[in-house]
Amino acid sequence: MEFLPTLAPLTTGAAIAFLPFALIIGGWVAWSDMKFMKIPNTCMMALLAVWLVVGLGAVWLTGLPFASWAWGWALAAVTLVVGFLANAMRLVGGGDAKFATAMAPFFVGADWRSVFVIAAGCLITAFVAHRAIRTLGFVRRATPDWVSWTSKDFPMGLALAGTLIFHLLLTISGAF
Repeated sequence: MEFLPTLAPLTTGAAIAFLPFALIIGGWVAWSDMKFMKIPNTCMMALLAVWLVVGLGAVWLTGLPFASWAWGWALAAVTLVVGFLANAMRLVGGGDAKFATAMAPFFVGADWRSVFVIAAGCLITAFVAHRAIRTLGFVRRATPDWVSWTSKDFPMGLALAGTLIFHLLLTISGAF
């Protein structure tokens, strides 16, 4: 007996509808986290608004099952609780936990093994790229006030945004 119903993943049409918003909001998150080492609450609210409005449109126009859209909210709620606890234990930053909450609905019905591979690849690539780029003098001169260049912490929003965007791109490509 399964605890949760089998949920359909995002349709290709839904992923296409979500992608422009994910690119804009993901870019905003990555920039803000690298510059300030903070992810604004408005990023989370904007992405949840995309799930609400564009998601409902996707239900009516692209065949995204309503049950998957509705369960996306439950997944966000669970992610919020887990993120809050992880933040309280100082395992993740508060902005990272909140952005993961806002991202969660977009992964409803997804194959979690594939999601973890995408997330791991984005984390490793973002970490290596960030650490390499911050050693470049011309980059540091162009962005002297970016906190992440001198912080011992890593701007996880960079990897989280990449995970969301690559998930949508792979869904569109038919890899999922």
